[in-house]
Amino acid sequence: MISSTSMAGKEGLQWIYLSPHPDDAALSCGGLIWEQIQAGAQVSIWTICAGDPPDVPLSPFAERLHQRWQIGRGAALERRQEDMRSCQRLGASFQHFSLPDCIYRQSSDRQEYLYDSENAIFGPIHPDEAALIASLSEEIAAQLPAWASLVSPMALGGHIDHRLTRAAAERLGRSLWYYPDYPYVLKSEQEIHQLYQEGWESVVFPVSPAGLAAWQDSIAAHASQISTFWPNLEAMQAAIKAYAGQNGGIRLLAENYFQLTNLQFE
Repeated sequence: MISSTSMAGKEGLQWIYLSPHPDDAALSCGGLIWEQIQAGAQVSIWTICAGDPPDVPLSPFAERLHQRWQIGRGAALERRQEDMRSCQRLGASFQHFSLPDCIYRQSSDRQEYLYDSENAIFGPIHPDEAALIASLSEEIAAQLPAWASLVSPMALGGHIDHRLTRAAAERLGRSLWYYPDYPYVLKSEQEIHQLYQEGWESVVFPVSPAGLAAWQDSIAAHASQISTFWPNLEAMQAAIKAYAGQNGGIRLLAENYFQLTNLQFE
C-alpha cells in the first residue's frame, strides 16, 4: 500500500469518477474529490444510472424503496437534484447519463421488471441486458477526454449497476483507477486483500479535516438515501469519520499502478 499526497491533485489534471447511482462517488470518494479540486485538478462525476423511469406503473419493490426514500414518482429527478447539490459542495462538475436505475428497468416487451427484489439487484445480469455493457462503454468513450484519469467502482457487494459500470469502463481498454464501493467495502476486505496478492496496488490519499467535512456534507446532500444506510445524519457523519480514520484517508486501487503514474507525470 502506498501513501500519496502528490496525486491528490495537480494543476491541469482531469479526473472523472464513474458513479453507478447519484450518491456512489460521494459515498466512496467525496473527501478525495474535494482534496483533488483544492489542489488544482478538474474533477467530474459521471452518473451512469440517472435516467427517468418509463411512464408505466412501478414494481412493488420500487414503490417500497420510494416510500423509504420519502419521495414519489419524481424520484429520479429528485436524486439528480441531490447530486447537483452534492457536486456543488465538493466543487465538482457533473454529468447524468440516461439509463434508469435497475429498479426501473423492464424487459423489451415490458412484460416484466428485470430487477424486482433485493436479491435480484445483487443477482445475475438479465439476458435482456446482454448488449448494455457495450452501449454504455460506447457512450462513455464518445465523451471521454483521452488525457483524463478515469476512476471506476470496484463493484464490491455485487450490485447490478455497479457491475455494469465497471464492465463498461473496462471495455474501454484503457488503464483505470478503482475505488472501493462504500459501504459494501466494509464487508469486502478479504476480496481486496486477494487483489493485493495478485499484484494490485492501492494508494491512500490523505483527507484533511476540511476534506472530511466536505465529504460528509456531500453525502448529506443525498438526503433521500441516508435512511438506506443510517438512522440519521449524525450516524452517517460518525461512520464516514471512522472509515476515513481506519484507512488513513481514501484508497484507490490499480492493477497497473506504475503505468498509470507514468502516464500522469511523465
